[in-house]
Amino acid sequence: MDDRREALPRLLYVEDDEVIAEMAVDVLSESYRVEHVSDGRIAKERLLSDRFDVIVIDRRLPGLDGIELVRAIRVAHITTPVLLLTALGSVADRVEGLDAGANDYLVKPFDYDELLARLRSLLRGFRIAGERREIGDWVFVPASSALYGPTGGRVALTATEAKLLAVLSESPDHVFSREELLGTVFSSEDSLNSVDTYVHYIRRKASPEIIETVRGRGYRAAAAL
Repeated sequence: MDDRREALPRLLYVEDDEVIAEMAVDVLSESYRVEHVSDGRIAKERLLSDRFDVIVIDRRLPGLDGIELVRAIRVAHITTPVLLLTALGSVADRVEGLDAGANDYLVKPFDYDELLARLRSLLRGFRIAGERREIGDWVFVPASSALYGPTGGRVALTATEAKLLAVLSESPDHVFSREELLGTVFSSEDSLNSVDTYVHYIRRKASPEIIETVRGRGYRAAAAL
């Protein structure tokens, strides 16, 4: 494989219709290093054992349904962007796919130019998001102020909540006193109660275990599971 080909993003394409797959792989291979599998369970095994830059998944698959596959990889903390393909175009079907953890949704039949454009958009967003930090069984993306739960759900944090969690997660072994957090995260007009209040806000949005209380000392981010 030449250097130019090696530099292309890796794409896992999960589709059991061989006719559609053959055409799609031909188009996608111009911009990606494509690996095609036709079974949901095999796709899950590949995603758990290897790294891809973007994933395209058909909704209806043998072995493991597309929705189940998305849920499974999000539970495994795989945050790779997912585009879900389906012949089901109702609002309820789209919502189900997005709630399962898909990043985007494209209804069949689709135009390949639109497919390529959506994939470019997903990759741009994923690269901008940058660093991901594991806190307990959650994944925190500081750049987008977002938390991803153990089942793939997304929680949006306010700027102050995200700043507080960023400080805690940057030094996960350190126990931060309330005074430290007040001076680092909050303004001079705030009180120590503000620290406790925002810890409570984050716990309420995510889970009580995401920030640990160390009695008599302060707070620290939960250890990655």
